[in-house]
Amino acid sequence: MTLELVQVNFKARDDAALGRFWAEALGWSVSSEGPGVTNLEPVGFDWPDPSAVCVDLVRVPKPETVRYRVHIELATTSDAHQAELVTRLEELGATHADVGRGDVPWKVMADPEGNVFSVLEPRELYRDTGPIAAVVVACADLRDMTRFWGEAIDWTVHELSDDRALLRSAKGVGPYLEFRRTSHDAVVRNRIHLDVMSDPVDDQAREVARLEGLGATRADVGQGDVSWVVLTDPAGNEFCVLGRG
Repeated sequence: MTLELVQVNFKARDDAALGRFWAEALGWSVSSEGPGVTNLEPVGFDWPDPSAVCVDLVRVPKPETVRYRVHIELATTSDAHQAELVTRLEELGATHADVGRGDVPWKVMADPEGNVFSVLEPRELYRDTGPIAAVVVACADLRDMTRFWGEAIDWTVHELSDDRALLRSAKGVGPYLEFRRTSHDAVVRNRIHLDVMSDPVDDQAREVARLEGLGATRADVGQGDVSWVVLTDPAGNEFCVLGRG
């Protein structure tokens, strides 16, 4: 098993501006591997490492406006920290979002380009995850997604119920990957997707073949001749297997 979840990828109208927002939100450093791409990672981070799932923002002309199937949740350490973080995010340009959840202890917000995320109330489970508590993926078939991703990246399943599943790196570090059951399961183009990478990178082709054996399918999203391979998981969510480049 050589695959690791290494980053969350955002499609953005303005990758640099949105990158600055998320860098300030997370307290991370900003770099760029080329025009139209902004990379965020913890200060002093040696990428890749399971202690953090990094963020890449890629400029596209017209990001799709769709029901969000992937979002991130931010961790806090106290009620005061949650309130302080929400205020700081508002000052950076975030807005509050109504997703019909009613009176809940977490705050649902949207970044300057409308990507929905949550600022969680303090939870013991997320005390050591870093600023990102969880990457959340909505799906209809919770157990099938848990089976696929558990075998794809060999993360440990910490919880599996009728409503959600929680996976985390076998090293016990970094954020959780959460699958949350939903009744909305139309296949759509996502503005946010997961990127995985093999170690060594030269194992990319072998890992792609293994993923196809688990139920992934190849996808053409107009990527052309690139070093990564675009796949969809059994629920139709796009993800990329990175290569050299």
